[in-house]
Amino acid sequence: MGPTAGPGARSVNALGTLFLADISGYTGFLQGVADAHRALIVEADEPPAAYALMSSLLNAILTAVAPPFRLAKLEGDAVFAVATDAELGIRGPDVLACLRACHAAFQARLDEANSLWTCTCGSCARVHDLGLKFVLHHGRYVVQDVAGREELLGPEVNAAHRLLKNHVAELIGARPYALLTDALLAALDVPAEAMLATTETYPDVPPIPAHILPLA
Repeated sequence: MGPTAGPGARSVNALGTLFLADISGYTGFLQGVADAHRALIVEADEPPAAYALMSSLLNAILTAVAPPFRLAKLEGDAVFAVATDAELGIRGPDVLACLRACHAAFQARLDEANSLWTCTCGSCARVHDLGLKFVLHHGRYVVQDVAGREELLGPEVNAAHRLLKNHVAELIGARPYALLTDALLAALDVPAEAMLATTETYPDVPPIPAHILPLA
């Protein structure tokens, strides 16, 4: 007999928009700071400013997108948010306006941090290279109660996360962007005239047609 859900476990089917905002370059930046200032990190009573910067950038993203989206999970240097079709109060061009506003809030917070950053070593200078990319997908998912927390599960959730690894840079270069699946465009009536069509392929799943919206 297979495993069964324990007492009180809850599982809900939902249809909606899956939103991922990923801070690109942060892992390398943080590792560089750790390598350059290892002695300071070991001896200091407080963590280095790079960690506070991470919190500040994530907060800027969350403030810009909630509502209409609500936080599902923080995933390292990425925000995973969601909105059911009933919850999401934006459609069409307003979806693109939300993305642009979120990117602008992120960039403003990063510019503010740059103006206050005091270390000019090669590792710390990489703060200027941090960027933001979005993935938006639409489909069905399951909200499952796991250890008292809601977890989003299902093939469409997996597809959205897979799309964080894509070939967009090969098409538009190293610049911030939003990757919106055609499923999302159709569900929310988002115009694609200013976007570049692409198709992402991964093992064991059908090709995922999408469109790229450059943000800078």
